[in-house]
Amino acid sequence: MARREQLLRLLTAYQPDDPDEQSYRIRMLDLAAVAHDPFLRTRYDPGHFTASGFVVHPAGDRLLLVHHARLGIWVQPGGHVDFGDRSLLEAAQREIVEETGLDRVRPVAAGLIDIDIHRFGPSGDQPEHLHFDLRFGFVAEIEDLAPNTEVLEAVWVDLAGLAGLGADRSVIRPAAKLL
Repeated sequence: MARREQLLRLLTAYQPDDPDEQSYRIRMLDLAAVAHDPFLRTRYDPGHFTASGFVVHPAGDRLLLVHHARLGIWVQPGGHVDFGDRSLLEAAQREIVEETGLDRVRPVAAGLIDIDIHRFGPSGDQPEHLHFDLRFGFVAEIEDLAPNTEVLEAVWVDLAGLAGLGADRSVIRPAAKLL
């Protein structure tokens, strides 16, 4: 199935209760309907789709966060959708493996658990742009982590500990859904 078809199917099926997410969904559907490739990472006006994964610890009481080296903040693993990704869920799973080394995770659902639109600051030749983030939920089968160079640290954190790491509402909202 083509990525745009997957994208439209996921966004159409996802019915958020949160007012922010309802607004994001409308904006995402608008971007998904345009003629250009909505995943093209060099498309900066207004931005492009990304995929990320919220991973629950095997015990079910904590969530995996990474301290992103370039951004300097604690977030869930995620990033760009690559041409070779067979699905958007697979893109999120690939990002989890790349950033944390955690290769034994299973999805909690086939669909989205959350959506978000956030600014990505200028870097190198990239101007500031938006990331239209598609968020999927996973459960880890093991807890061993081996972060890569994009990540300063990867940790398992409980819901109460998110604020202490400086996590904002865009991380706390989906974490609360899963935990």
